[in-house]
Amino acid sequence: MKATENFKALGLTLPPAPSPLGVYKPYLIDGKYLYLSGHGPVQDDKSLIIGRIGEDMDIEKGKLAARQVALTMLSTIVTNLGSLDKVKRVIKVLGMVNCTPDFGRHPYVINGASELFAKIWGEENGIGVRSAVGMGSLPDNIPVEIEALFELA
Repeated sequence: MKATENFKALGLTLPPAPSPLGVYKPYLIDGKYLYLSGHGPVQDDKSLIIGRIGEDMDIEKGKLAARQVALTMLSTIVTNLGSLDKVKRVIKVLGMVNCTPDFGRHPYVINGASELFAKIWGEENGIGVRSAVGMGSLPDNIPVEIEALFELA
């Protein structure tokens, strides 16, 4: 199945693609590579999921926030490239988790995004290399920010 068909089979909806709130491009294409800037968890009503993991939300809500970030990234792809089928595979994901100093399960939280990418592009193409790190804060107190590199089809 193609990525678009896989997405439809999941019964999910895409939030609106976010507009830059600073001096940067939300995406950049260089040859066969698509770079996505850091994205946050935009909801269907354009609001952000807010909170710090270990303080305002638990690990499961953090994982859901990471999944929402992945949906936001998919929205940027569809809005600017026209289709998820334009992406061949995930190459690299950098996940940043806004959490308390004692929190140590950053990879589990970022799995919320990685698991969705694997469902969209399949395990072979949807799982790339990854870093998952904790941060003392993130913009607007969002729980998760993710940037990624994709190979275009």
